[in-house]
Amino acid sequence: MISISRLVCGNEFFGDSLRYNKTSQGQKHGTSSGFGPVVVWNVTRTCNLRCRHCYSDSASDVVEKELSTKEALSLIDNLAAFNVPVILFSGGEPLLRPDFFELVDYAGKKGIRATISTNGTLITPDLARDIKKAGVSYVGISLDGIGENNDRFRGKKGAFEAALKGIQYCRGEDQKVGLRFTINKHNYLELPEIFKLLEEEDIPRVCFYHLVYSGRGSKMIEEDISHEETRSALDLIIDRTQDFHRRGLDKEVLTVDNHADGVYVYLKLLQQDPARAEEALSLLRLNGGNRSGIAIGQIDWQGNVHPDQFTQNHHLGNITQSSFAEIWGSPTSEILKGLKERKPLLTGRCKQCRWLDVCNGNFRPRAEAVHGDFWAADPACYLTDQEIDLA
Repeated sequence: MISISRLVCGNEFFGDSLRYNKTSQGQKHGTSSGFGPVVVWNVTRTCNLRCRHCYSDSASDVVEKELSTKEALSLIDNLAAFNVPVILFSGGEPLLRPDFFELVDYAGKKGIRATISTNGTLITPDLARDIKKAGVSYVGISLDGIGENNDRFRGKKGAFEAALKGIQYCRGEDQKVGLRFTINKHNYLELPEIFKLLEEEDIPRVCFYHLVYSGRGSKMIEEDISHEETRSALDLIIDRTQDFHRRGLDKEVLTVDNHADGVYVYLKLLQQDPARAEEALSLLRLNGGNRSGIAIGQIDWQGNVHPDQFTQNHHLGNITQSSFAEIWGSPTSEILKGLKERKPLLTGRCKQCRWLDVCNGNFRPRAEAVHGDFWAADPACYLTDQEIDLA
């Protein structure tokens, strides 16, 4: 994640302690010294929607063996022993798992911060109250457009209104909640409307995701926006974040899954505020760019471990057969070994880029989807040859 708010405005939020930590540099197995990775746990593949870009290819008719409650509780013990700081409960739709609140409660008792990634359509006033009572620290609700545009993308009429009500119910319980928005050619022109929605609904956080070609999203390569459109979208996100800050609306604005964003922000700041730019560059170097397989990992509904939620075609092990610490800390997978020491393996523009210490090769699933090579250049990098000092 790239914190636009922190880089551009200097605003600090909770997650920045994980993203920009002085002890994170050089780490190979976690977020910082003494800690394991943030774990995205897809607790179920079942979902009440059918989103076009779903990396797990979830749907209501998916029936697969999931970890039992006993196995799931044992996994939480396992993650606590490895000092995992955060579990992001995801799916499918995590709220459809019957023992969801039991798992969240247990994670909290083990000292692990619990967050949720949900489509929000199932959240009622009572459920919002239960989420707050369970001690969930953050609820991320996905909206991928305004009104009918969102509904088309998410495969269900009324999904926008239901998700918006879910946000309102969470706000009514003083539960921290934010938007998740995946940018693509069908919705990027609605970015101004999303910022308007943030202000009107008093939503404190938004994450703008770049499209990743994984799961059903692998069929959307041609529906990604162009490099020029990406630059335009980033300009708008930066400008609106600065506008919020000037008006005293200190909302947390982040971009996700394209570490070229950090470099782009730095280069733009260099023209506006050189001192702010140097502070931003220092933070970006602390973070070190993409840390899939290092500071973030994923566990699916069957207990299979992956480098991140978009790389489910590469299995690293299963937690019913080996501990997470063994899989993550002493990897036998060549992909996981490579991700922990990836710079010598990268090819093309990534290998020659002057910003490799800031970006770390960007996102591998897109490279593999387009080039058939896990270590090729990320096709979504929109920096020019001149900007990366490519001869």
